[in-house]
Amino acid sequence: MREITLSKAVNEAIAEEMRRDPSVFLMGEDVAEAGTPFKVLSGLVEEFGTSRIIDTPISEPGFMGMAVGAAMTGSRPIVDLMFGDFLFLVMDQLCNQAAKTHYMSGGKLKVPLVLRTNLGATRRSAAQHSQSLHALVAHIPGLKVALPSSAYEAKGLMKTAIRDDNPVVIFEDKLMYQEKAPVPEEEYLIPFGRAAVLRPGRDITLVATSSMVQVAQKAAALLEQDGISAEVIDPRTIVPLDMETILASVRRTGRAMIVDEGHQSFGVTAEIASRINEGAFYYLDAPVQRLGAMDVPVPFSPALEDLTVPTPESVAERGRASVRGGLFHAA
Repeated sequence: MREITLSKAVNEAIAEEMRRDPSVFLMGEDVAEAGTPFKVLSGLVEEFGTSRIIDTPISEPGFMGMAVGAAMTGSRPIVDLMFGDFLFLVMDQLCNQAAKTHYMSGGKLKVPLVLRTNLGATRRSAAQHSQSLHALVAHIPGLKVALPSSAYEAKGLMKTAIRDDNPVVIFEDKLMYQEKAPVPEEEYLIPFGRAAVLRPGRDITLVATSSMVQVAQKAAALLEQDGISAEVIDPRTIVPLDMETILASVRRTGRAMIVDEGHQSFGVTAEIASRINEGAFYYLDAPVQRLGAMDVPVPFSPALEDLTVPTPESVAERGRASVRGGLFHAA
């Protein structure tokens, strides 16, 4: 099977869906000639023209509102939000309008739009361009939230999102755009709400999202050197969330750790840990562990920034403590 970058996978997914469905179009800042600052969309405007790959003014609330209206009237817009940090600018259109229209219309209207944006620190972009804000939108009923962890997931989840009749927010990790993974040339879709067990294990379950999947896999390799067998699960989507797969794993291993790059307090790690406690409490041999980003604005200093997010070493250290009965507590 060929290997392509995550960037290429996203580009292919959008191009294939635009060829398949003329109601699909894409809009955002610097998406046409520039192909976005990360060059993910390069080449699309040459094929589809400026009527379907639309450069917008620097007005996130404006073009997000246009996309909501277009989706309500028969189109399937893809909105490119240059940085996930700009979510705060579109929260009314996304959370008050897109997420609620189907419910408030008694099912008569739908808003089939995709908001694709990014997350992730350690790119040296400072506090206003490095946040991981997926937990914010996951809190809003009516929105689906996908977190691809590789090129394979990025393509399959994007195609599923474009075909979904609900508003979907996809977060791609900025540091992963040039990472390669095997991706089939033939068409495939990844269903929402179906987790992937990437590594089987018997001693502890590591549930990780987005780029933290790679962190968890590296941590599992470190733990294996100590004779500890870690199972690694990628939920792929946090709304809907495949708790059946997660709980089945935890009931086998007896221990669990959730790893996510969002801030640890009131975030994804807390929600999944709570559901594990509710669904597998009597199977647990140790408290559920959580590792997220520090509850601080992301520093610009490289030395400080690198300390704010989970690493393979910090995940492995917490995993050893859980399995061997060491003392640990929530940060």
